Amino acid sequence: MQLQAVLVAGRWRPAQAVGHFRAVNPQTGEPCGPDYPVSSWHDCDQALDAACEAFAQLRRTPGEQIARFLERYAERIEARAEQIVQAAHEETALPVRPRLAEVELPRTTGQLRQAAQAARDGSWCRPTIDTKLNIRSILAPLGPVCVMGPNNFPLAFGSASGGDFAAAIAAGCPVLAKAHSSHPTTTRLFAEEAFEAVQETGLPAATVQLLYRLRHEDGLRLVADPRLGATGYTGSRASGLKLKAAADAAGRPIYLELSSINPVVILPGALQENLEQIVQDFATSCLLGCGQFCTNPGLVLLLEGEPAERFIRQAVERFEQTPPGVLLSGGVLENLKASVRLLQEAGAELLTGGRELPGPGFRYANTLLRVSAARFLQNPCEFQTEAFGNSSLMVTAADAEQLCQVIDRLEGNLTGTIYAGSGQEEEQLYEQVAFHLRPRVGRLLNNKMPTGVAVTAAMNHGGPYPATGHPHFTAVGIPPAIWRFTMLQCYDNVPQHRLPEALRDRNPTGTLWRYVDGRWTQEDIA
Repeated sequence: MQLQAVLVAGRWRPAQAVGHFRAVNPQTGEPCGPDYPVSSWHDCDQALDAACEAFAQLRRTPGEQIARFLERYAERIEARAEQIVQAAHEETALPVRPRLAEVELPRTTGQLRQAAQAARDGSWCRPTIDTKLNIRSILAPLGPVCVMGPNNFPLAFGSASGGDFAAAIAAGCPVLAKAHSSHPTTTRLFAEEAFEAVQETGLPAATVQLLYRLRHEDGLRLVADPRLGATGYTGSRASGLKLKAAADAAGRPIYLELSSINPVVILPGALQENLEQIVQDFATSCLLGCGQFCTNPGLVLLLEGEPAERFIRQAVERFEQTPPGVLLSGGVLENLKASVRLLQEAGAELLTGGRELPGPGFRYANTLLRVSAARFLQNPCEFQTEAFGNSSLMVTAADAEQLCQVIDRLEGNLTGTIYAGSGQEEEQLYEQVAFHLRPRVGRLLNNKMPTGVAVTAAMNHGGPYPATGHPHFTAVGIPPAIWRFTMLQCYDNVPQHRLPEALRDRNPTGTLWRYVDGRWTQEDIA
């Protein structure tokens, strides 16, 4: 059996394999593509040593050269777009158009180019200069970064192409990419283009490395290794928490995107003014990509009454009329079945769906469940089970006070949404609900479903635990996403000629200079 090569220490070579695997086509349930290796620790060890050597060189590499790599890589992706998209489609069943070719691939190259601009202008470094005390600080690259991407965004969150990759490279950190087992060919195609771009732009050969799969014990060992600066992980809560425990025990940073049910609160005034549009917004958002988004609206909170009942009835109709999509893998299907079953056992009423559909491939009926707020409050942990896929839970509250009690029991989420009408009474209700919801979500939306995540410096794709491992950081948005892979370095009484260029004096004594939004600003501290 011939296994695909791994990319380690600047060359494609056979893996020191302890096993092998193939991807599975979710549409057919059959294996697809070539055989890939499960790497031994020997491969990890060599990759870590090579990453350290690359990091020592990258620390002296101008931002302009790193920017050229990111831009050249984006160009190479676009030149091979058709092959990459077809591989991703075969391995994930995500639609070629518009999803992969017209949405996710342009987002992938776009965020690479945003990262290039940040590398070029250096704004992510946030230099701060106190000339009066001669103390200066700056953000600097942390070290080699391991990126572990998810199954649901093979391009824009891929381990060798996505946002974590782009942010780490822009900071000057080499990346050891650990492919997701669901789409190894897609990841390999990206790594091939990244490696060619590395060579074309003269970056260290081990700036980008690729392994496909590890034994669980080696994955835990990897994130805890002292040669690693940090890990960026997107995936399931169960696996992420095991990795976090290993990294935390060793004092190694790990940035996690874990799970989120993204509560959507729909107030009565909004339903009275715009019921049909809200139903359409909800159904489109919840069923997009068969519900396999980390920002999928998995929990809807309503106040009891006829507007809520009309919304629920129409949502059920829309779910039943919409053909179910294909789930990403057999594992996603099994987890969805188990989650819906747990919600029912806890007391949720099944309104529609709730069953596996006949093959081929991995399919599940569009599913809506319902529970009263009183019942929810009796068992809030189980009712916050993430049913990842084309499913959502409706919660109806007797009054605003009970609605806020439910919100107060919510775990941390990536997003929270409030649909509100235009009247003054509705505005007061909005303020009450928003006060309770705001600390529990990273991004608060109004009259808009949370599925889309714009790549902008103002975005927060993060939130309180368990949405992420740390509420301060975002996985999307340049330059904030870069800051995860940096360390704050301070210089105290260091002469001008020994300072990094960005920390040398630009003004008279007694002024604090900051680099914000691509320009220097000053504050008088005399």
